[in-house]
Amino acid sequence: MQDRYQTVLLFGAPGAGKGTQGKILGLVPGFFHLACGDVFRSLDVNSKLGKEFLEYSSRGELVPDSLTIEMWRQNAHAQTTLSLFKPKSDLLILDGIPRNQSQAEAMDEYLDVLLVVHLVCPDLDEMVRRMKRRAVKENRLDDADEEVIRHRFEVYDRETKPVLEHYDPKIVREINALGSPAEVLQHVLEEVVPVQSAHFKNPLGQR
Repeated sequence: MQDRYQTVLLFGAPGAGKGTQGKILGLVPGFFHLACGDVFRSLDVNSKLGKEFLEYSSRGELVPDSLTIEMWRQNAHAQTTLSLFKPKSDLLILDGIPRNQSQAEAMDEYLDVLLVVHLVCPDLDEMVRRMKRRAVKENRLDDADEEVIRHRFEVYDRETKPVLEHYDPKIVREINALGSPAEVLQHVLEEVVPVQSAHFKNPLGQR
């Protein structure tokens, strides 16, 4: 088996802030943030994978797990080739993947998951209000419909939360997502920094 990427997974329902927290961590030396959404957006539509992706997306169909993982794998490899991601010194921060049990099982070949940070939303109504405010601020009209928002939560509960059961409960940490971004970040760092320090000799990630 190839050397696996030492990884922290960010999990959370839509609007929980995993993208925000991932982007902030990605600015800190020794961490590399990779979001599945960024992988899709950066895809070359003229490439073999890009054309396969368009075949499904243009029909409004879900992209098969095998194709999603291959797109992610090639993107991660490209980031290492460009020396943007240095696996020997950077802790990989992933969000948006794996999304289901099948993806989690397949990605075990590539990931050494050291920690799972689960941003939990104890007040669903407050999360709906937060997403509606965000939709107005960012002009994301598809997020402004409360029925659509609640459906996305249902999909998350049905498909993504069970992925947590794939990992050892000892490495899963729950963090309340309803605080301010700074408060949530503080709690995320309390969990992530010791993991990074335990696997790399200093915060700059030099072996």
